[in-house]
Amino acid sequence: MAVQMFPQFVRLFDELRYEPTAKRIRALVDGDPVADTTGAVVVWEPHRVVPTYAVPVADVRAELVPAPAVDVPRKPERLRAGLPTVLTPSTAFGAHTTAGEPLTLRTAAGERVGAAFRPADPDLAGFVLLDFAAFDWLEEDDAIVSHPRDPFHRVDIRHGSRQVRVERDGEVLAESGRPVLVFETSLPMRTYLPRGDVRLDLLEPSPTRTACAYKGVASYLAFGGRDLAWTYEAPLPDAHELAGLVCFFDERVDVTVDGEKRPRPVTPWSD
Repeated sequence: MAVQMFPQFVRLFDELRYEPTAKRIRALVDGDPVADTTGAVVVWEPHRVVPTYAVPVADVRAELVPAPAVDVPRKPERLRAGLPTVLTPSTAFGAHTTAGEPLTLRTAAGERVGAAFRPADPDLAGFVLLDFAAFDWLEEDDAIVSHPRDPFHRVDIRHGSRQVRVERDGEVLAESGRPVLVFETSLPMRTYLPRGDVRLDLLEPSPTRTACAYKGVASYLAFGGRDLAWTYEAPLPDAHELAGLVCFFDERVDVTVDGEKRPRPVTPWSD
């Protein structure tokens, strides 16, 4: 019997997972490295869908001391219908789901309280996980944003000719026959549209900003006070084809593709 692959990955979400990386990884505080290593591993704590970096203790240039116990709220979310709930970056680093010891990093620039975690698992002995949000990060000499990239996560960008119409409450917000389609692991297909095919007169700039490890920093557009779309003005090099295009939340609008209305997906961004 054939095996569909993605459900196999989903079954591992309850496990502590790791994968070595050959990249040189640096965590910086005010431009100075508190960790500099070519021996890092990518780690997913149980129920986490986004990884973090663990570095050898020997490559940490700071004092590691026990951190005070803190009760960090967990916010389980469903990536899509039919999948179990997971912890996304909306649940802070301090909500650990595996046994271990929270640690504080003491540096000349001050303390990063609870920004490290020593897992008890023997396969990760000698490593500490570092809170991505507590530092600036370099992979080799390139800055990275949001979180470490998942080595098993793909983002495919393809130019299409499907006819796309986007509506909200009966108002047509966009019509295009030249979409750029983004296929990203575990997420719905996203449809990026040229600005000339979008009713920008009906949308207003939003103060919302988010960061994607694969695409860069996004700014948002609102309709009726609700964020409905986003755009990458200066995307990361791997996503340069998306520069300036507009993508709507399929979860919050009605999208028709080649005359067929698509169901709204259920994701953390659903209304």
